[in-house]
Amino acid sequence: MRVIGIDPGTRNAGFGVVERHGSRLRHIAHGTIRLGAGELGDRLVTLDATLARIIVEHAPTAAAVEAMFFAKNANSAGKLGHARGVVLLALRRAELSVAEYPPAKVKLAVVGSGRAEKEQVAGVVARILGLSVVPEPDAADALAIAITHLNVAAFTAALARV
Repeated sequence: MRVIGIDPGTRNAGFGVVERHGSRLRHIAHGTIRLGAGELGDRLVTLDATLARIIVEHAPTAAAVEAMFFAKNANSAGKLGHARGVVLLALRRAELSVAEYPPAKVKLAVVGSGRAEKEQVAGVVARILGLSVVPEPDAADALAIAITHLNVAAFTAALARV
């Protein structure tokens, strides 16, 4: 199973592609899609086009996205909702199944604490995947989302065999 994890954003969006071989996880790719400070509509078009290219290039078989969480600023939450909509559309357009995980659940699954700091998540992700360089925060979060989904899928498959 090859999973693309996405950490949506309107300025920067992280992506990470990880696959499972037996009990081993293998890093395929990761990065930060920098959307700049232009008009929101233009940034969303760039996000869609870039995700489409990444999906074709890395051929994931499933996708996982950070779930919406409540923000203090309604305007920011609304913009993030637009970005999530673009991400979900791009993933479904590519005919990928999509799972959503709240940030606290991802942190708990990867670090062992739902209140882990971004630096902790990035460091643990680098160790899990054997990366020599710690990924940028958005990309690390996306990799953590992909790892979470792969682990949930493996656990679900193991339960089905019992």
